[in-house]
Amino acid sequence: MTSTTRTRILAGVVLGAALAVAVPLAASAHVHVTPENASADASTSLTFSFSHGCDESPTTSMIIDIPEGVTNVVPVADANWTIERDVADNGTVSRVTYSAVAPVENGIKGEVSLDARFGAELAETDVAFPVTQVCVTGQTAWTEVAAEGADEPESPAPIVSVGAVSAGGDEHAGHGATADHDSADAANAADAAPAASLRADPTALWLGGAGLALGAIALIIAVTALVRRRA
Repeated sequence: MTSTTRTRILAGVVLGAALAVAVPLAASAHVHVTPENASADASTSLTFSFSHGCDESPTTSMIIDIPEGVTNVVPVADANWTIERDVADNGTVSRVTYSAVAPVENGIKGEVSLDARFGAELAETDVAFPVTQVCVTGQTAWTEVAAEGADEPESPAPIVSVGAVSAGGDEHAGHGATADHDSADAANAADAAPAASLRADPTALWLGGAGLALGAIALIIAVTALVRRRA
């Protein structure tokens, strides 16, 4: 076997492995919200996280637009961010801007949080939170919502699936009055989490599978070439 043949085989193996790893990572470049499920007529603590900039440019601020029906918005203080709120005459917060004390480098996880109450009218709906990620150079508007049955858009907005009206009324989600109530909530969240994750990011799953398939094909081609050379 010549050195050129060995080099080509090695390159095929490396390319396949790189595709298998890099494609799922690229697909995960979104702004995520946790939890992905909430009860109507109750308050929930939401965390918006990211681990990427704008084409690798560091992140300087995260701007979250508050959807209609979401009230009692209280941003969570964080030493890494300064916080500004846009408040309407009726006291409703319509936008929260988090400005980074120091730009968050691409590849470093950043997150911002707020408490919010989902009105009873939002029961059994998916609520999108438009987020604008501003960077040292450029910005990305995570505001797109896929039509029913369509593929995930390129820049999807974080989405919270709102369930039925909370039995605890205006009680803060995750802080029930009894241990039994907390246990039931935790069990329901655990059951719903896998389905919600699959629904939230189908493109990532598809691209991840495609990356693995390409890696496997490259490996098969490399091994076949090696066998033929030895035969």
